[in-house]
Amino acid sequence: MAREQLQTLTEPMYYILLALTQECCGVDIMDKVKMLSKGRVQVGPGTLYAMLSRFEEKGIILRTAEEGRRKSYIIAEAGREMLQKEFKRLKTMVEDGAPYL
Repeated sequence: MAREQLQTLTEPMYYILLALTQECCGVDIMDKVKMLSKGRVQVGPGTLYAMLSRFEEKGIILRTAEEGRRKSYIIAEAGREMLQKEFKRLKTMVEDGAPYL
C-alpha cells in the first residue's frame, strides 16, 4: 500500500517547516535547517526549492515577499497543523520504543 503523499514528513521536510515558523528566504532556511538539526540535516538548493514549490502549491506555506530572485516564506495554518501532527507521531514512536531499548 503506497503511503499518502505528505501523510508523514521526511526529515528535511520536517526541518524546513520548523524553520518556517519564522519568515525567511531560501538561503536562511538552509542555514536554519542545519542549525536546528545541529548539522545532522543539510538541505541543498535543488531539494529546498522543489519542496518550497510543492509546499506552496499545497497551501502548506505562504510566500510573503519576492524581491528579484529572493523569495520569503512562512508556514501556513495547514503547515503548522501538519508539523504538529508529525511531532506527535514521532513522539509517540519514541515513547512506544523506549521500554524496549
